[in-house]
Amino acid sequence: MTGAFALPDVPLPGSVAWENNKMNDVRTPDPGWFSDDEFDDVRRRIPMLYVEAVPVHVDDLGFVTDIGVLIRVDQYGEMRSALVAGRVKYGESIRDALVRNLEKDLGSLAFPRLPLSPVPATVAEYFPFPGRLVDERQHAVSLVYIVPVSGECQPRQDALDIRWIPFHEALLEAIDSEFVGGRGQVLRAALNTVTQR
Repeated sequence: MTGAFALPDVPLPGSVAWENNKMNDVRTPDPGWFSDDEFDDVRRRIPMLYVEAVPVHVDDLGFVTDIGVLIRVDQYGEMRSALVAGRVKYGESIRDALVRNLEKDLGSLAFPRLPLSPVPATVAEYFPFPGRLVDERQHAVSLVYIVPVSGECQPRQDALDIRWIPFHEALLEAIDSEFVGGRGQVLRAALNTVTQR
């Protein structure tokens, strides 16, 4: 063969192949997500990393005025408060995970101002058995951030609405009963890192 060579008949990554007269997608699967069965198995074996965000409104001087909590229906059909939350995918930076989960829960017009530092306001650790902080599905470690938003929040996914609470009310222990798994304590711990007027 002079100047010519033959390529093996192997599909390239990201291409589509034909097998038994059927088209098969042979793209590399997204390594950040698992099938439901795989994810359940992983959840039973290792702690999962999450980010949680507390959306806030701030005044012209940068002081927090209101706290945003999502309203969701729990497994018993009751309205409960929740934080913006989601897990960090494999290979995803914390910053990217925050952006993705803020947009997922608040919509694309919330215009969050992400913190300059990846250091969270607090860290929460949830366990699948009774204790201070509970997530019945898994053992999870969550990095919790205070995130100012300046746009319009339009809750998506399983959130029905967003409720804005005055800053001083969000610091009261009475708010704990609105959340599941001790997340009211997490909210207050994060808010205690904010300078008050």
